[in-house]
Amino acid sequence: MSGDDGQRVQGAYDGYALTGLDRSGQAEAFDAIGDRYDEAFPHKDGQVASGAWLAESLPAGSRVLDIGCGTGLPTSRQLVDAGHTVVGVDLSAGMLELARGHVPEAEFRLADLAELRDGRLGTFDGIAAFFALLMLPRPEIPHALRMLHGLLRPGGLMALSMVEADVDDYAIPFLGNTIRVSGYLRDELREVVRGAGFEITGESSLAYAPQSTDVPPEIQLFLNLRRAA
Repeated sequence: MSGDDGQRVQGAYDGYALTGLDRSGQAEAFDAIGDRYDEAFPHKDGQVASGAWLAESLPAGSRVLDIGCGTGLPTSRQLVDAGHTVVGVDLSAGMLELARGHVPEAEFRLADLAELRDGRLGTFDGIAAFFALLMLPRPEIPHALRMLHGLLRPGGLMALSMVEADVDDYAIPFLGNTIRVSGYLRDELREVVRGAGFEITGESSLAYAPQSTDVPPEIQLFLNLRRAA
């Protein structure tokens, strides 16, 4: 990565003051959940379709960042199988251990999303961000999107998914643990995404009921994004 790239990424994050919330509880929850996550979400049709758009739309051999990669399934596996170079990032060491077993061809890093603002991972042709940003408090999400915009090379693509919900840092039970989530209604999500410098080239939604008794059905939103400037 050139010095100019590093300055551009850091500049995209200027003014971002972390809320000071302790995120370790989120990581510990997913460490405990482990491969039960894939058991609870066995049919990820929306994510698979969005991942296929990203994999097929990028030039061959693109460098792709998988934010909140979890167990590496299905997205990191999907992107590697399409011939791309994948760097996966997650807060959970337990999830990353599973990901390394599922997708040994990819590179996986333990990191908080906010830590990437220094450009340590370089720039990318594409980014997958499936349900990763919903783990942030709402005030952080626009800044995170601008930072991801800065990590993309000109014309780069991002597959983004969120759960449609008007909530901010809301505690929910999840597979015997508690996690905190945020969300937007879809019109507001579009505004936030465009405000971060992305063009929306495609959109879909899906009603999804996890195979779990403690999580209600949700509406999943999938946006196909291009770096607009």
